[in-house]
Amino acid sequence: MANLGVPVKLLHESLGHVVTVELKSGEMYRGKLMEAEDCLNMAMRDITVTARDGRVSQLEQVYIRGSMV
Repeated sequence: MANLGVPVKLLHESLGHVVTVELKSGEMYRGKLMEAEDCLNMAMRDITVTARDGRVSQLEQVYIRGSMV
């Protein structure tokens, strides 16, 4: 992790905490960060999803591909 940028370091330090992630599609995912990779792939649980139109839904677990962030 020596040559990683600040955003990736911050992501790794956020493990176990509640984070909000906005996807390129405009959807917002807020939940507990369980895993994070240097390429920004991440696994979260107990998620609240807010769609672009404002609809809110709940998910138990989700895996987000880093290229979608």
